[in-house]
Amino acid sequence: MKIIDLFKSGKQVISYEVFPPKTSAGIDSVKVATEEIAKLNPGFISVTYGASGGTSDYTVDIASNIQKSFNVTALAHLTCVTSNKETIKNQLKKLRNNNIENILALRGDLPEDMEKFRSRDYNYASDLMEDINSFGDFCIGGACYPEGHVESEHLIDDIETLKNKVNMGCEFFITQMFFDNNILYNFLYKLRDAGITVPVIAGIMPVTNPKQIKRITELSGTHLPQRFKTIVDKFGHNPKAMAQAGIAYATEQIIDLYANGVNGIHVYSMNKPEIARRINNNLSEIVNN
Repeated sequence: MKIIDLFKSGKQVISYEVFPPKTSAGIDSVKVATEEIAKLNPGFISVTYGASGGTSDYTVDIASNIQKSFNVTALAHLTCVTSNKETIKNQLKKLRNNNIENILALRGDLPEDMEKFRSRDYNYASDLMEDINSFGDFCIGGACYPEGHVESEHLIDDIETLKNKVNMGCEFFITQMFFDNNILYNFLYKLRDAGITVPVIAGIMPVTNPKQIKRITELSGTHLPQRFKTIVDKFGHNPKAMAQAGIAYATEQIIDLYANGVNGIHVYSMNKPEIARRINNNLSEIVNN
């Protein structure tokens, strides 16, 4: 099923992200984790992609297994910053041959030795979207940043970029994680005001380990509201308490988003079935209500 079709019914959709192992030694444990998440019957599962090879070899295999074994729609990530057109074309053929219809088209993180890897065929995700659209018959998604991309000086520049992505064939967006729903609501207002009407799926990160906070803020500059920081300060020293508090905080975010008309939620579950399961149980009477 194409992901855009999930949103035509107006029902709430919850989905999860998983990532492939860094080496073949981890493939079995990752496969078990993704299968446990697939058993929750989410709207779809996204599978991330290694920007410079490596884990990208497993993306299609994991996505294909999710669909074949559990009949759960897969969304395969595809990055382009270190790829040339021939590599992308071959990857698209592999996705099509495995009946994967949905692609999250991303530029990808810039590697430190960028000049060594960069092919110069792709500078932006919109370039990749154009080629996917030309290849034909994929449902294309893209990333968006409610607080602005770290490389953009102004949010208005980001919004113009998103408009260009839609023009290149992007049919939905998944947001960067955020911890204050008002940031998303303000962002959605700006998108609609700019004429962007494709579905926007809210990316939610259940923080169960305080070490995640430092990495999150370093990579994305995400705003941490005082209420959230107080929770981390209080429970961060106790792993079980932090896990419970982090899942509760994420659940409250999701319930508020659904109540305010945001019908798509994408949970960054970090290959942890227990997190996905507890989120899913907390929403058992809410999703598709």
